[in-house]
Amino acid sequence: QVQLVESGGGLVQAGGSLRLSCAASGRTFSSSVMGWFRQAPEKEREFVASMRWSGGITYYADSVKGRFTISRDNAKIAVYLQMNSLKPEDTAIYYCAAGRGSSLRNGVADYWGQGTQVTVSS
Repeated sequence: QVQLVESGGGLVQAGGSLRLSCAASGRTFSSSVMGWFRQAPEKEREFVASMRWSGGITYYADSVKGRFTISRDNAKIAVYLQMNSLKPEDTAIYYCAAGRGSSLRNGVADYWGQGTQVTVSS
């Protein structure tokens, strides 16, 4: 069983930054794409960013382009989300996910983390 464990969430003022981490552990990890999603209160879960383990193209939701950056550490089997210029509307539970191909951006994942809370105060 693969486990994804997120960390790095917290409370930050608008305009501030946070860096989320997601570490994968367990049996052989075969998912080719890692991503981040978020779910705000009373809203559906939405795609934030994704990238392939092999590197190359990254994808971002329009709402976070230019502010958030996804990166990876293949040796540690970890993926990160650097969030800058945070806004109150970024407040949500952020989830790490692992999947295959472009379907991950539609929420089709092999594995999900438990989530980490990000709260941005105005």
